[in-house]
Amino acid sequence: MLPNILITGANGQLGRSLREIAPFYTDRFRFIWTDVAELDITDKQAINTFITQNNVSVVINAAGYTAVDKAESDEETAYLLNETAVRNLAEVARDHHAFLIHISTDYVFDGNGNTPYSTDSEANPISVYGKSKWAGEVAVRESGVRAAIVRTAWLYSPYGQNFVKTMLRLADTRETIRVVSDQIGCPTLAKDLARFLLCIVEQNDKIDTVDTFHFANQGRISWYDFACAILQTAQKKCTVIPITTQEYPTPAKRPNFSVFDLSKSLQFFHIELPEWKESLLNVLPQIIRNYENEKK
Repeated sequence: MLPNILITGANGQLGRSLREIAPFYTDRFRFIWTDVAELDITDKQAINTFITQNNVSVVINAAGYTAVDKAESDEETAYLLNETAVRNLAEVARDHHAFLIHISTDYVFDGNGNTPYSTDSEANPISVYGKSKWAGEVAVRESGVRAAIVRTAWLYSPYGQNFVKTMLRLADTRETIRVVSDQIGCPTLAKDLARFLLCIVEQNDKIDTVDTFHFANQGRISWYDFACAILQTAQKKCTVIPITTQEYPTPAKRPNFSVFDLSKSLQFFHIELPEWKESLLNVLPQIIRNYENEKK
């Protein structure tokens, strides 16, 4: 009998990317797709009933509050989804001896360093979003569940709203775009992250308690570099102007340096990670198609 994997947040960027690759894993797993309409993860009893009825053995929590700037004025909801809901999932998964994969973020770091963050680097979030995501990590570790916490950064995909689609939209309506050049990190294609999560599921017997992993595509660039690469590859004739973070104030502070040390993930699971530019080249035609269809 195939193990049942519960996916929360199935309508988000990562959830839809998991849906995209799921047909290649139907001989290994049975996927159960849920978003808030099917399962309210802020309701612990609802989670318990759902996991019991569906005999769930793995939970991938792709849900969360991700509106970074809005979180500054909506702290209660950010913590409800990023801490309380996570604790609910972790405790119910523990009680059912299910394995949990929880998605976290580079925002748990302050970004003041200049060397890649390892999984045991000290957390010091500087925004409500980052603090709520760190609280979710703590909840998982305190719960006693067997789990993998996966931190990722700069996520994009053909689905929903993300930086790539924003750049395409702006290039269609403006002659110039101003993009910050002093925030350094690495874009992550959601489909690559989805493959990594299923790799963890396949090798989850190597994890005894709670372990933390970093995942992004290889390399490091600025948002300005990323914007230039997107528009050049998409053959958009829009000029990108580099600016500083100070010139583009936002309600939430962003980490200036979000580069991960990926060596643990590479060695633990014996995988290779594509460079960011390779993943962008592979997926951009699909993103452009989706973007054009959404405009109609």
